[in-house]
Amino acid sequence: MTRTISGLFDTRAQATTAVSELRAGGVPDSDISLVANNADGEYVDSEASDAGSDAAAGAGLGAAVGGLGGLLTGLGIMAIPGVGPVVAAGWFAATAAGAAAGAVVGGAAGGIIGALTEKGINLTDAELYAEGVRRGGALVTATVDDQNYEAARSILDSGSVDLRSREKIYRDSGWSGFDEAAPAYTPDQIRDEQAPTEPAVASN
Repeated sequence: MTRTISGLFDTRAQATTAVSELRAGGVPDSDISLVANNADGEYVDSEASDAGSDAAAGAGLGAAVGGLGGLLTGLGIMAIPGVGPVVAAGWFAATAAGAAAGAVVGGAAGGIIGALTEKGINLTDAELYAEGVRRGGALVTATVDDQNYEAARSILDSGSVDLRSREKIYRDSGWSGFDEAAPAYTPDQIRDEQAPTEPAVASN
């Protein structure tokens, strides 16, 4: 039996540490995904092409450069409606790019929410994860078997936000659900938005 667990992190550094620890713990690259806000433009299209503008229209995944320590495969950048520019790697990058290439309406946005719900994460949590990325966060997911579940959950628990606490913060500010028509956050808004890291993560 396999289960998907997720962790929302306030920084890319925390997320990439979690990815490294999952890999070291024996979780295959093909079962790990990373999607992180790229509003600061740290990662750029290595081909310097029109991929970014294509992605903004809901299609295209430009190859990204800028590091992430060679983590995972399929590292790329794209713009997701309602989220803004992201850097993605692992199975999420392939899923989102495939949705965009298929010209699915809102396909790239569905790449976060649709991919997570397809993996067994409930819709409310999937929307919270998408909103968390929109507000500057980074999401790591892993599909693990029973043998690796507890160890993987412990890794994602370390340094990730408490999803229920973060949900309360969002809802107290008037948020009622993920909106793909919402404007992307600017780097300044993200700096103002980010809350202190919280101690636990919701898992599914």
